[in-house]
Amino acid sequence: MATGTVFSALLSSDDPARLRDWYAAVFEASVEHVGDGDGYQVVDLDGFYLMIDSRDDVTGRAAEPARVILNVEVDDVPATAVRVDEQGLGWHARPEERGGNWFATAIDPDGNLVQIIRLSDAMEREAQEASMTPFSGFAVRDVDAAAAFYGDVLGLRVDRNDMGLLTLHLDRRTRVIVYPKPDHESAGFTVLNLPVPDIDAAVDDLARKGVELLRYDGMPCDDKGVMRGRSAGMGPDIAWFADPSGNVLSVLH
Repeated sequence: MATGTVFSALLSSDDPARLRDWYAAVFEASVEHVGDGDGYQVVDLDGFYLMIDSRDDVTGRAAEPARVILNVEVDDVPATAVRVDEQGLGWHARPEERGGNWFATAIDPDGNLVQIIRLSDAMEREAQEASMTPFSGFAVRDVDAAAAFYGDVLGLRVDRNDMGLLTLHLDRRTRVIVYPKPDHESAGFTVLNLPVPDIDAAVDDLARKGVELLRYDGMPCDDKGVMRGRSAGMGPDIAWFADPSGNVLSVLH
């Protein structure tokens, strides 16, 4: 049997701009225009792409909103609920905590139902173990310093298990394991690339938090420390830096 990965959904609307703005505001998501002319407004929901367009045969509110419900996992349901309230469209079911799991169902501008979910750490680990999702990992000298850096400086969600291993949540599907190794020596290559929608904003944020960018011979960087590969047709714009254990990381557009 052929299998594939579901990575996007298409919503059609007679007011795609309003629909786009609602999803971008509620989920603090970036938006990109794809295609010629009207094209698609693509909302990046942490690696799942919600494509929004207009169609002549789609008008008004959803006739059967419960027929298809979009599930969106978030890190903080109460904070997301505040943004839903700010949009003023109401709820199908307000946020509720059940055994450590959070659930809510919001109503988007077209009347579609959007279920907002935050599973408990225990249930999320069980689901990941059951699915045998592939993951990568690397070592650090000091797990506490790594947890502070990846959580507080880079803003990633970081979990720690009973054995002292860290799990970095890059998005809802991608995990990286960080494990302690007291005699750790950093590799001579980049161990983790972090895509960002705006590399200048990302570099400015790193600088505000005291992170110094790395420069390499043969990799010409501008005054900010960014190698501008896109304008030269040499790949993405990229900037390198290191974690407290000397592991080389990058942000790239």
